[in-house]
Amino acid sequence: MRKLVFVAALAASSALAAPAFAQDSAPGGFRVGVVGGLDIVRPGDSENSRIQGDDQSIEGALYGVEAGYDIPLGGAILGIEGEFSGSTAKVTTDTSDPNYFGYGRVKAGRDIYVGARLGFEAAPGTLVYAKGGYTNARLNVTADNGTTTRDENFQLDGWRVGAGVEKSIGRNTYAKVEYRYSNYTNADFQFANGTVTDTFDVDTDRHQVVAGVGFRF
Repeated sequence: MRKLVFVAALAASSALAAPAFAQDSAPGGFRVGVVGGLDIVRPGDSENSRIQGDDQSIEGALYGVEAGYDIPLGGAILGIEGEFSGSTAKVTTDTSDPNYFGYGRVKAGRDIYVGARLGFEAAPGTLVYAKGGYTNARLNVTADNGTTTRDENFQLDGWRVGAGVEKSIGRNTYAKVEYRYSNYTNADFQFANGTVTDTFDVDTDRHQVVAGVGFRF
């Protein structure tokens, strides 16, 4: 599964390296869309996973909505964007040991992203772009001692970078394919009673390969 992620990353990087052929104007204005794809969450290089088995990650399907505004700059665009998504990625285990994945038994929760992107029109109707910004994610934690089950969560702060290709498929519609990498560096733990801990350091990676369709106003 990881090979798919790195192949997608290589393809996106190659697209960005392609020469930009200036057109009269790249597409601009407000846009909204939906996205879906592969979501992989795993410990960063400085952390050890407590997941059993060889694949030290949790994987699932990503789904979400996005909105943005692009400013056309001749054959290029500069835009701002936001995304709200969820994921089915989770740890599945029969053990009651809460010390899995460095967080406990977890399921990926909601993810919020706000950032910017810069793109160039490589051919009429085809935009290649790079993006980056802030991401805030939640990991829903289940702890079970055999008698009581508790459902609480970690909230993680980090950054995201990515690259993609967007293709016009109609006068005001588009489709895209995108790879992005996120790294979360800070977190707090939120108890069910509303109590929140102080912020502490973490190192958690996220790889996502997504496709999307949208409408431009």
